Amino acid sequence: MAGHVQDRWYKTEIDSDGRSVRVKSDRYGIGLRYRARYVGPDGTEQSKSFPDREKKRAEKWLDRIKADMDTGQFIDPKAERVTFREYAAKWLTGLTTDLGSQEVVDRRIRLHAVPYLGLRPMGSFKPEHMRTWLSTLQTVLPNATYRRGIYDSVSSLFNAAVDDGVIKANPCHARSVKAPEPDPRLIQPWPEDRVFAVRAGLPDRYAATVDAAGGGGLRQGEVFGLAAENIDFDTGWLHVRQQVKRVRGALVFAPPKRGKLRSTPLSPVVGGNLREHMNRFSPVEVKLPWRTPDGPLVTRNLVFTSGVGNAIWRSYFDDYVWKPALAFAGVIPPKQPGERYAAAPDDGMHALRHFYASVLLDGGESIKALSVYLGHSDPGFTLRIYTHLLPSSEERTRAAVSAVFHRGTSGPLPQAA
Repeated sequence: MAGHVQDRWYKTEIDSDGRSVRVKSDRYGIGLRYRARYVGPDGTEQSKSFPDREKKRAEKWLDRIKADMDTGQFIDPKAERVTFREYAAKWLTGLTTDLGSQEVVDRRIRLHAVPYLGLRPMGSFKPEHMRTWLSTLQTVLPNATYRRGIYDSVSSLFNAAVDDGVIKANPCHARSVKAPEPDPRLIQPWPEDRVFAVRAGLPDRYAATVDAAGGGGLRQGEVFGLAAENIDFDTGWLHVRQQVKRVRGALVFAPPKRGKLRSTPLSPVVGGNLREHMNRFSPVEVKLPWRTPDGPLVTRNLVFTSGVGNAIWRSYFDDYVWKPALAFAGVIPPKQPGERYAAAPDDGMHALRHFYASVLLDGGESIKALSVYLGHSDPGFTLRIYTHLLPSSEERTRAAVSAVFHRGTSGPLPQAA
């Protein structure tokens, strides 16, 4: 690296005898005296100025620059001065995940990171800034699960900044920075009477959504995307092939979550309820873009549609169909005039998937099969969620251990109190 420290208060001239002499420059006593200069990896000259009597500090700064170049740790000072807001805008436009996920990340960064971190230069971030931000976030957002998602998105942004040579290290990775940890909470499936009370509270047009979700394990978007051709009444299978989801303010057809196509056994009773629904409310051909708002148009013969034959918007369904049914069943209070229904984060349609899982486990179905029917990534994930619902596992444990130890000991087997 070609680098040197320039003294801008003096210059070298040739005197009458042809010798080089050091004389005061026009800048003498004005501004910062020393300018440390070097040529960066891109071939451009970079510099930093230092005040009078700090030549040693300028030389040490140049030494660090050289050491960083030699070890591959060099960060362009100009890149470090880019603000969090500026880098976030560039990073968000380059995300390659599906559009739905991009919208989630964009919302997290824009609403919960930029207002607090946006004006700070990327190169100035230290662990203390992340601790302060997380503390503030905890005050504003009590939900630890939501905060963890925001933290993960911000950490991913800093990881990209490291890869791009903007910063040397991710401040979120410091040992003193603790990621938000959601409180452990066991899934409590709805009791049977609640499921059917909510079903009774739904308009006739939507009552069978409970059968598809609670009797087939479908997610809400998969229920709305269920097509008549996906139901095989003869062989008893429900094929999950697409969902309806919102992307950039528009409804689209998309593959199920994580692209996992699957099929679930269709019980005769649930199949009969779906057939009755389709007899009363004929499936409607709905045309939507595939995956993205500008994707190719595809047509599906949807089992569940709005009253005017369109695909169902989740936000409308939740506020004007589902929550009134929850209030009818006594799950949430009735809506007061001029007010909205109470929040029900644990009692959305997803509660029916948990009910479905509890029914299968209570009936002796295996975790592996349940994982397939739910479309989970692996059985271990399913087990972690529902292990506490395995029926009478503690009694089977007691019986198995007692049988072994009874064979190895004399005397009658003690009776349980």
